Amino acid sequence: MAKKKSILDLQKMKESGEKAAWVTAYDFPTASFVEEAGMDMILVGDSLGMVVKGYKGTVPVTMEDCIAHCQDVRRGAPKTFVIGDMPFGSYQVSDAKAVENATRFLKEADMDAIKLEGGRRIASQIQAISDAGIVVFGHIGLTPQSSSQLGGFKAQGLTTDSARELIKDAQAVEDSGARALLLEAVPPEVTEFITKKLTIPVYSIGAGLPCDGQLLICGDMLGMFQAFTPKFVKKYANVAEVEINAFKEYIKEVKEEKFPTDDHVYHIKDSAEDFEKLFNEF
Repeated sequence: MAKKKSILDLQKMKESGEKAAWVTAYDFPTASFVEEAGMDMILVGDSLGMVVKGYKGTVPVTMEDCIAHCQDVRRGAPKTFVIGDMPFGSYQVSDAKAVENATRFLKEADMDAIKLEGGRRIASQIQAISDAGIVVFGHIGLTPQSSSQLGGFKAQGLTTDSARELIKDAQAVEDSGARALLLEAVPPEVTEFITKKLTIPVYSIGAGLPCDGQLLICGDMLGMFQAFTPKFVKKYANVAEVEINAFKEYIKEVKEEKFPTDDHVYHIKDSAEDFEKLFNEF
């Protein structure tokens, strides 16, 4: 496979017009499949709270959760650019705490970058983490960690006033030292403007085509997460249906004594007579 990408490669992709494809992953097997497919990047998102742990949102996810899953993903995808997602509460307290927690992603999980949510309100944290020598990905638009302030999981930038605020946030993210920006649930017109305005790569998750690449949640695109499916998701598989049907077939065969067959058991190496003698000893 191709060599692992760096932030410089991602910047060159923007300049040449090559789109970047990335997806979330939270475990070793998924990460290994993603790397084998040739994905440009992996995000170990705090969406693991919903996809893996069954939470209603991302807020309960802890640093320990994120670090553990980042370690699993790195083992599965050693040659892929991987971003660790900073969970709620890990950077809002202070610049110093933000740098401390961002550092953990690199030291303990061998991440290539971190991502955090917010624009102007967290400009100082982005600057501090960047100044510490860590690659920062910004994230604005629909920011799940602050969804309660947004009134739920709602698209952003739908009016000129809110679009103006998004553009100001995007500029602040770049000015603070971030090396890339993720836009979530934003109209394509706003996405295109921001992508052309910023010099850093601008990526979309539900923000349309005119940008530098696309991100999807693996649980959504593979049909694994069934609680709800965002409008912007395209399902490329229905893994849940495959697994449920497999489990049903297994249950049926166990009940009907069709599994295991002779092909699935280990046979004795000594003669049956020897084992008969052994059994007679008891």
